[in-house]
Amino acid sequence: MNKLSLTVIASAAVLLAACGKKEEAPATAAAPAASAAAPAAPSEIVVKIGHVGPTSGAIAHLGKDNEMGARMAIDDLNAKGVTIGGSKVKFELLAEDDAADPKQGTAVAQKLVDAHVQGVVGHLNSGTTIPASQIYNQAGIPQISPSSTNPKYTRQGFNTAFRVVADDVHLGGTLGRYAVTDLKGKTIAVIDDRTAYGQGLADEFDKAAKAAGGNMLERQFTTDKATDFTAILTAIKGKKPDIVFFGGMDAVGGPMLRQMKQLGIKAHFMGGDGICTGELPKLAAGAMADGQVVCAEAGGVEGEYKVGMEQFREKFKAKFGTDVQLYAPYVYDAVNVLVGAMERAGSAEPAKYLPEVGKTDYKGVTGTIAFDEKGDIKNGALTLYTYKDGKREQIAVVH
Repeated sequence: MNKLSLTVIASAAVLLAACGKKEEAPATAAAPAASAAAPAAPSEIVVKIGHVGPTSGAIAHLGKDNEMGARMAIDDLNAKGVTIGGSKVKFELLAEDDAADPKQGTAVAQKLVDAHVQGVVGHLNSGTTIPASQIYNQAGIPQISPSSTNPKYTRQGFNTAFRVVADDVHLGGTLGRYAVTDLKGKTIAVIDDRTAYGQGLADEFDKAAKAAGGNMLERQFTTDKATDFTAILTAIKGKKPDIVFFGGMDAVGGPMLRQMKQLGIKAHFMGGDGICTGELPKLAAGAMADGQVVCAEAGGVEGEYKVGMEQFREKFKAKFGTDVQLYAPYVYDAVNVLVGAMERAGSAEPAKYLPEVGKTDYKGVTGTIAFDEKGDIKNGALTLYTYKDGKREQIAVVH
């Protein structure tokens, strides 16, 4: 080895020694010792919540209303900063359109299952909610419907199915009794749109009206896509009914009211939550006389909750630039019910938090939410409305 090689080796040794001394230097106040004392930030997890409603088609205004209620809930939860099981959570909304069609409803339900959503709020219609509920149940995913009222939904034995509104037994039954005892309707004609919602509601109305002493003159049928009701209304007109009850949605109910006026039928027009919307006067195009329409919303806010509901409506309009149509507040509460169950369980895994959904005792925008053994809301209320000067006017809240 020559002199040059020895010199290089010696220099390298000095450099290594210097580096070693630098690493062994005492830590300053801002160095590792200080950072080690700081608490570790909780890891962030993403929780996906699905929402399904008809955001296309004749009742898209109702589906969009529901979806906006879900978006508002998700935004509020993310702004609040929720932790589940010690981890910070970011909520994501996966919104799907079922077009109020049962086949499309099951297709998007499977799509949400495949996307590994942790919970679902929806669907809007009973006709899509019921078949979709089988798919969510098979996957073990909790589902809360904010607006489906057909009793079958929660009577299938699925522990994953819940709803935050009263069902058709209560809704149709109350309307049937009101038709006879309060509106003094002696002769009644019934029309339904053959959907799970419309037919189920009309059946319950029919049963209750008969029990109250009403004379059921006629039972006619249409579809949820029909626009011409001349034939069935002409058949009804000849029997001079005091009341025409329609089981269906406002997109059909509005045009039906117009054609009733054209034919000179002056009967009261009754229906459930499907027609009880802010859009009905527009769809009827001025054909509604004050007090002619009596409808019921499958929910009711009274007492201490009135102020909170008004605040919700104001916030909703400020956020989206439009008024609440119908069930957006119930969607908002349903999202919060799912998240509350996750928080109590310390997990967003459906199998782990599902038992907590059934134990819910939540004070929401729409009132106190708790479920019975079937998944129905306990002490469900409904609100009776009429219309004056083109605006809904509350008659009463009924439990």
